[in-house]
Amino acid sequence: MPSFLKHLHTLFTFIALLSLFIISSNAALSSTIATWHGDPNGFGANGSACGYTDILGKAPFYKMVSAGGSALFKSGIGCGTCYQVKCTSNPACSGYPVTVTISDFCSGTCGAYQFDLGGAAFGAMAIHGREDELRHAGQVQIQYQRVPCRYSGFKLAFRIDSGLNPFYFGAAMEYQNGAGDITRVEIQNGASGVWLPMKQSCGAVWKINTAMFGPLYFCITSSFRWDGSIIRCTIHMLIL
Repeated sequence: MPSFLKHLHTLFTFIALLSLFIISSNAALSSTIATWHGDPNGFGANGSACGYTDILGKAPFYKMVSAGGSALFKSGIGCGTCYQVKCTSNPACSGYPVTVTISDFCSGTCGAYQFDLGGAAFGAMAIHGREDELRHAGQVQIQYQRVPCRYSGFKLAFRIDSGLNPFYFGAAMEYQNGAGDITRVEIQNGASGVWLPMKQSCGAVWKINTAMFGPLYFCITSSFRWDGSIIRCTIHMLIL
């Protein structure tokens, strides 16, 4: 085969593979509506439905958070999940994805898959310098996909509920890397050797109706593994 035909064949092969990659990448994206609320440069809602009231606006979430409709919030199981969102439907859209964390519930007239972002996160989807123009639109069509959470420098944290007593122990699970969500929690008093199931209380807060004394071990299970491995709980130790 002449040299130029070989080069032409290689070029066509490359273009075909690139087209397949683009098609498969776009196929992973879903479409929905995004709105925003709160201060134009703020993080929006206070995170109360997820139990994140004291950590929004700070590392690692900063202001890149969103309230989610019922299918994203998942009765609180969706708290902490991460999504890439991007908009192309408005001239001010950059078309580049940004990552947000579900931190609250979008109630009222919100659609099941609606993202109600904080003002800063909504503006982050805009071309630099046109953030206010995009926010002025109020609502845009976006594309989104779930992605692993990556909180560099942060490990899973346990924030003990201040209302604990001899008949109640509760803790909020924060900064879950990877899947982001938590679907099952078991707790063990180090001396007992017995795993006890906890119940979801509110959002990322899990509870058990008995007193617990440290050291404590938590067995945390997420919804799935990004690498396709079998789902198993991970053990974390907490010294009270």
